[in-house]
Order: sequence, then C-alpha cells, then structure tokens
Amino acid sequence: MSTHFFADTTVLLGRSMRHIFRSADTIITTAITPIALMLLFVYVFGGAIKTGTENYVNYLLPGIMLIAIASGIAYTAVRLFFDMQSGIFERFHSMPIARSSVLWAHVLTSLAANGLSLVIILVVALLMGFRTSASPLAWLAIIGILALFTLALTWLAIIAGLTAKSVDGAGGFSYPLIFLPFISSAFVPTSTMPGPVRAFAENQPVTSIVNTIQDLFEQRPIGSDIWVAIAWCLGILVLAYFFAAAAYRRRIS
Repeated sequence: MSTHFFADTTVLLGRSMRHIFRSADTIITTAITPIALMLLFVYVFGGAIKTGTENYVNYLLPGIMLIAIASGIAYTAVRLFFDMQSGIFERFHSMPIARSSVLWAHVLTSLAANGLSLVIILVVALLMGFRTSASPLAWLAIIGILALFTLALTWLAIIAGLTAKSVDGAGGFSYPLIFLPFISSAFVPTSTMPGPVRAFAENQPVTSIVNTIQDLFEQRPIGSDIWVAIAWCLGILVLAYFFAAAAYRRRIS
C-alpha cells in the first residue's frame, strides 16, 4: 500500500462528496422510498399486523434502515460505472496516486451518503412516534452493525460497477437485496410464515441483523443473533472484497 494512500483517498473522497452535495436529490431519493414504505406499513397496514409490540414503528424501523442501505448502494455502483465509462479512471491511473484509493473513495462515499439517508429516516421515525431506551453503548453497536452491513453491500456494488455493461445493469443488481427484508422478520415475526418461507426467512442475513437491532433498541438481552449477523456481514464483505479486487485488477491491467 502506498504511503500516500490515505491522502489520496481523502482527496478522492472529497471529490465524490462534492458530487453528492451538488445533487442532494440522490440522498433524498434514497430516503424517500423507505420513508414511504414506513408510512404505508405503519398507518395503513400497521393496525392489522400483530407483532407483539405496542409501537409498530419501533418494530419496523430496523428493516426500513436495511432497505435504505440496499437502495443507496445502487448509486455507488452507478457512480463507479460512470467513472469507468468516462475515462476518469484512466486519468487517475496516469497520476502518481495509490490505485486502491480510487475504489476506497467510492466505498467511503457510500458509507457517508447512506449514513445521511439513515439520519433522515430516523428523524421521520421519531416524528412518527419511534422511541427507544437504547443506551449509548447499544447505539454504538447499532451504528457498527449498520456500517458493517453497508460496507458488505458496498463491495458488492463495486463488483457491479466494475463489471456491468450498462447503467441499468450497474444499478439493477440491488433489486433482490431491496426485496430481501420483505422475506425476513423486518415486517412480521417469522413465526407467522408458512414452513418453507419461514425456513428461508430465519436463515438469511437480514433476519439476524433486524432481530439484533430490535433487541438493542428495546434493551433486551442479546442472543446469538448478533454473532450470526456479524458473521454474515463479515463473510459477505470478505468475499465481495476479494472478487471486487480481482475485477479491478482485470480492468486496470
């Protein structure tokens, strides 16, 4: 790793963040759909959904946050795809900068942009009646899990951005990820689902992440879900990073 890696990444991160703030509609658009879903489920379906909680928005919020992240990383893939197509990557590689900093700038931009979207969603949830007894330590754990989940999905987005043949292909990979929370404990308890669906829901990463965040929000004892959630996130992150690095080497070789 070049000794200039951190400085180079900071400069490129600043470039990406300027693009984000000049088109703030990206963050707003990323937040609008999850907020619309939250409004729909709380005020239209909420009265008919039995979750065993007094406040449905408290139950729903973790899943909405994961949907927002899955939506947001699509923009990372699209931004990377456009950089590849515009020739800016070739210009960067002709400069004396750390090559890996080009990708890491996109990854850190994804973390920052998704973090802003989650803050907007949290503010709306508070206006809708969300309340939590989570301690500062619990909040740190929640932020850590969401950041790890974002990193894992962002590296998947990097693969899509590097290998896609069209802009639709770059962003379209995220649709299954956005749909995944609907077959989990994000909206209803998995115990209400028929056998095969329940088996899938209970053994996919979103359910363990949602259950962990729900427990942290309510200050309930944390079971094995947190370790399952971390294992899923780290496993996806390591594999995605490996394949993204391989795809990047092929593109610049």
